[in-house]
Amino acid sequence: MPHTAPTPAKAFAKLLEGNRRFVAGGPEHPNQDAARRAEQAPAQTPFAVLLGCSDSRLAAEIIFDQGLGDLFVVRTAGHVLGPEVLGSVEYGAGVLGCRLVVVLGHDSCGAVAAAKTAVDEGLPTSGYVRDVVERVTPSILSARAAGLDADRDIIDEHVRLTVDRMVERSRVLADLIDEGRAAVVGLSYQLAEGTARIVTSRGLPEDALAPAASPAV
Repeated sequence: MPHTAPTPAKAFAKLLEGNRRFVAGGPEHPNQDAARRAEQAPAQTPFAVLLGCSDSRLAAEIIFDQGLGDLFVVRTAGHVLGPEVLGSVEYGAGVLGCRLVVVLGHDSCGAVAAAKTAVDEGLPTSGYVRDVVERVTPSILSARAAGLDADRDIIDEHVRLTVDRMVERSRVLADLIDEGRAAVVGLSYQLAEGTARIVTSRGLPEDALAPAASPAV
Protein backbone atom coordinates (compact mmCIF):
# COMPACT_ATOMS: atom_id res chain seq x y z
CA MET A 1 0.00 0.00 0.00
CA PRO A 2 1.24 3.55 -0.72
CA HIS A 3 2.64 5.34 2.30
CA THR A 4 2.53 9.03 3.16
CA ALA A 5 5.61 10.22 1.32
CA PRO A 6 7.21 13.67 1.56
CA THR A 7 6.45 16.18 -1.17
CA PRO A 8 8.77 16.21 -4.19
CA ALA A 9 10.51 19.33 -2.85
CA LYS A 10 11.05 17.85 0.61
CA ALA A 11 12.28 14.56 -0.85
CA PHE A 12 14.76 16.45 -3.06
CA ALA A 13 15.98 18.51 -0.10
CA LYS A 14 16.50 15.30 1.88
CA LEU A 15 18.65 13.87 -0.91
CA LEU A 16 20.72 17.06 -1.14
CA GLU A 17 21.26 17.13 2.62
CA GLY A 18 22.50 13.56 2.53
CA ASN A 19 24.86 14.32 -0.34
CA ARG A 20 26.27 17.32 1.53
CA ARG A 21 27.03 15.10 4.52
CA PHE A 22 28.74 12.58 2.24
CA VAL A 23 30.84 15.26 0.50
CA ALA A 24 31.85 16.80 3.83
CA GLY A 25 33.00 13.42 5.14
CA GLY A 26 30.40 13.31 7.90
CA PRO A 27 27.75 10.81 6.85
CA GLU A 28 25.20 9.84 9.49
CA HIS A 29 24.45 6.38 8.01
CA PRO A 30 20.76 6.70 8.95
CA ASN A 31 18.31 3.81 9.00
CA GLN A 32 20.98 1.12 8.92
CA ASP A 33 20.43 -0.56 12.28
CA ALA A 34 18.47 -3.59 13.47
CA ALA A 35 15.46 -1.49 14.42
CA ARG A 36 15.14 -0.12 10.90
CA ARG A 37 15.60 -3.59 9.44
CA ALA A 38 12.72 -4.90 11.55
CA GLU A 39 10.56 -1.87 10.80
CA GLN A 40 10.93 -2.24 7.04
CA ALA A 41 10.51 -6.02 6.91
CA PRO A 42 6.68 -5.96 6.58
CA ALA A 43 6.64 -3.24 3.87
CA GLN A 44 9.07 -0.82 2.29
CA THR A 45 8.55 2.95 2.49
CA PRO A 46 11.03 4.67 0.15
CA PHE A 47 10.74 8.42 -0.33
CA ALA A 48 12.34 8.53 -3.81
CA VAL A 49 12.90 6.42 -6.89
CA LEU A 50 16.42 6.59 -8.27
CA LEU A 51 17.37 5.44 -11.76
CA GLY A 52 21.14 5.44 -11.90
CA CYS A 53 24.00 4.06 -13.91
CA SER A 54 25.26 0.61 -12.82
CA ASP A 55 28.79 2.01 -12.35
CA SER A 56 30.23 0.52 -9.14
CA ARG A 57 31.19 4.01 -7.93
CA LEU A 58 27.59 5.21 -7.99
CA ALA A 59 26.04 3.49 -4.96
CA ALA A 60 23.00 5.68 -4.28
CA GLU A 61 22.50 4.94 -0.58
CA ILE A 62 26.13 5.85 0.08
CA ILE A 63 26.46 9.06 -1.93
CA PHE A 64 23.13 10.37 -0.62
CA ASP A 65 23.70 9.03 2.92
CA GLN A 66 20.47 7.04 3.15
CA GLY A 67 19.56 3.66 4.59
CA LEU A 68 17.27 0.64 4.41
CA GLY A 69 13.92 1.41 2.83
CA ASP A 70 14.79 5.00 1.87
CA LEU A 71 15.42 4.69 -1.87
CA PHE A 72 13.84 2.51 -4.53
CA VAL A 73 16.87 2.04 -6.77
CA VAL A 74 16.91 0.91 -10.41
CA ARG A 75 20.29 0.68 -12.14
CA THR A 76 21.34 -0.02 -15.71
CA ALA A 77 24.54 0.71 -17.61
CA GLY A 78 24.25 4.31 -18.80
CA HIS A 79 20.86 4.55 -17.02
CA VAL A 80 19.28 3.36 -20.28
CA LEU A 81 15.53 2.93 -20.44
CA GLY A 82 13.65 -0.22 -21.38
CA PRO A 83 10.14 -1.50 -20.60
CA GLU A 84 11.30 -3.28 -17.44
CA VAL A 85 13.06 -0.12 -16.25
CA LEU A 86 10.03 2.07 -16.85
CA GLY A 87 7.85 -0.53 -15.15
CA SER A 88 10.13 -0.48 -12.12
CA VAL A 89 10.07 3.32 -11.97
CA GLU A 90 6.29 3.35 -12.29
CA TYR A 91 6.05 0.77 -9.51
CA GLY A 92 8.05 3.03 -7.21
CA ALA A 93 6.02 6.12 -8.04
CA GLY A 94 2.59 4.65 -8.65
CA VAL A 95 2.46 1.74 -6.22
CA LEU A 96 4.94 2.59 -3.47
CA GLY A 97 3.93 6.25 -3.48
CA CYS A 98 7.33 7.90 -4.07
CA ARG A 99 6.87 11.51 -5.12
CA LEU A 100 10.38 12.08 -6.45
CA VAL A 101 12.10 10.28 -9.32
CA VAL A 102 15.80 10.95 -9.91
CA VAL A 103 17.86 10.11 -12.98
CA LEU A 104 21.50 9.95 -11.88
CA GLY A 105 24.26 10.18 -14.48
CA HIS A 106 27.96 10.72 -13.85
CA ASP A 107 31.23 11.78 -15.41
CA SER A 108 33.55 9.16 -16.96
CA CYS A 109 30.54 7.03 -17.88
CA GLY A 110 31.66 3.93 -19.78
CA ALA A 111 28.37 3.52 -21.62
CA VAL A 112 28.48 7.10 -22.88
CA ALA A 113 32.15 6.72 -23.85
CA ALA A 114 31.37 3.52 -25.78
CA ALA A 115 28.51 5.21 -27.65
CA LYS A 116 30.71 8.20 -28.45
CA THR A 117 33.41 5.88 -29.83
CA ALA A 118 30.83 4.00 -31.89
CA VAL A 119 29.59 7.25 -33.40
CA ASP A 120 33.07 8.62 -34.07
CA GLU A 121 34.85 5.49 -35.22
CA GLY A 122 32.11 3.03 -36.05
CA LEU A 123 33.62 0.40 -33.79
CA PRO A 124 31.27 -2.57 -33.36
CA THR A 125 30.12 -3.90 -30.00
CA SER A 126 29.11 -7.46 -29.30
CA GLY A 127 26.31 -9.18 -27.42
CA TYR A 128 23.81 -7.14 -25.48
CA VAL A 129 26.35 -4.38 -24.90
CA ARG A 130 25.36 -3.27 -28.39
CA ASP A 131 21.83 -2.67 -27.14
CA VAL A 132 23.13 -0.40 -24.39
CA VAL A 133 25.28 1.53 -26.86
CA GLU A 134 22.39 1.91 -29.29
CA ARG A 135 20.18 3.32 -26.55
CA VAL A 136 22.81 5.91 -25.59
CA THR A 137 23.71 6.87 -29.17
CA PRO A 138 20.73 9.27 -29.67
CA SER A 139 22.09 11.37 -26.81
CA ILE A 140 25.48 11.59 -28.51
CA LEU A 141 23.86 12.63 -31.77
CA SER A 142 21.63 15.16 -30.01
CA ALA A 143 24.63 16.72 -28.26
CA ARG A 144 26.56 16.92 -31.53
CA ALA A 145 23.58 18.50 -33.30
CA ALA A 146 23.58 21.19 -30.61
CA GLY A 147 27.31 21.79 -31.08
CA LEU A 148 28.23 20.13 -27.78
CA ASP A 149 31.40 18.04 -27.63
CA ALA A 150 32.79 18.35 -24.10
CA ASP A 151 32.29 15.23 -21.97
CA ARG A 152 30.35 17.17 -19.31
CA ASP A 153 27.95 18.56 -21.92
CA ILE A 154 27.38 15.14 -23.48
CA ILE A 155 26.70 13.57 -20.08
CA ASP A 156 24.25 16.37 -19.29
CA GLU A 157 22.47 15.85 -22.60
CA HIS A 158 22.15 12.14 -21.92
CA VAL A 159 20.66 12.80 -18.48
CA ARG A 160 18.31 15.41 -19.95
CA LEU A 161 17.09 13.12 -22.73
CA THR A 162 16.62 10.23 -20.29
CA VAL A 163 14.32 12.43 -18.18
CA ASP A 164 12.45 13.58 -21.29
CA ARG A 165 11.98 10.04 -22.60
CA MET A 166 10.87 8.77 -19.21
CA VAL A 167 8.12 11.37 -18.89
CA GLU A 168 7.09 11.06 -22.54
CA ARG A 169 6.80 7.26 -22.39
CA SER A 170 5.22 6.91 -18.95
CA ARG A 171 1.64 8.11 -18.67
CA VAL A 172 1.77 7.28 -14.95
CA LEU A 173 4.63 9.74 -14.35
CA ALA A 174 3.25 12.37 -16.70
CA ASP A 175 -0.10 12.34 -14.90
CA LEU A 176 1.52 12.53 -11.45
CA ILE A 177 3.60 15.53 -12.59
CA ASP A 178 0.58 17.27 -14.14
CA GLU A 179 -1.32 16.78 -10.88
CA GLY A 180 1.57 18.26 -8.87
CA ARG A 181 2.05 14.98 -7.02
CA ALA A 182 5.48 14.04 -8.35
CA ALA A 183 8.63 15.43 -9.94
CA VAL A 184 11.45 14.00 -12.02
CA VAL A 185 14.94 15.43 -11.56
CA GLY A 186 18.11 14.75 -13.55
CA LEU A 187 21.41 14.91 -11.67
CA SER A 188 25.03 14.50 -12.71
CA TYR A 189 27.41 13.00 -10.15
CA GLN A 190 31.07 13.97 -10.05
CA LEU A 191 33.16 10.94 -9.11
CA ALA A 192 36.17 12.74 -7.62
CA GLU A 193 34.25 15.39 -5.68
CA GLY A 194 31.27 13.27 -4.69
CA THR A 195 28.84 16.04 -5.60
CA ALA A 196 25.50 15.72 -7.39
CA ARG A 197 24.72 18.61 -9.73
CA ILE A 198 21.26 19.33 -11.11
CA VAL A 199 20.84 19.11 -14.88
CA THR A 200 17.09 19.26 -15.45
CA SER A 201 13.75 18.84 -13.71
CA ARG A 202 10.09 18.26 -14.43
CA GLY A 203 7.55 19.33 -11.85
CA LEU A 204 9.88 20.64 -9.13
CA PRO A 205 9.22 24.22 -7.93
CA GLU A 206 11.94 26.76 -8.71
CA ASP A 207 12.55 27.49 -5.04
CA ALA A 208 13.25 23.79 -4.45
CA LEU A 209 16.04 23.94 -7.03
CA ALA A 210 17.79 26.91 -5.45
CA PRO A 211 19.98 24.90 -3.02
CA ALA A 212 21.29 22.87 -5.97
CA ALA A 213 23.00 26.00 -7.30
CA SER A 214 25.55 25.74 -4.52
CA PRO A 215 29.02 24.51 -5.59
CA ALA A 216 28.75 21.90 -2.84
CA VAL A 217 25.96 19.93 -4.53
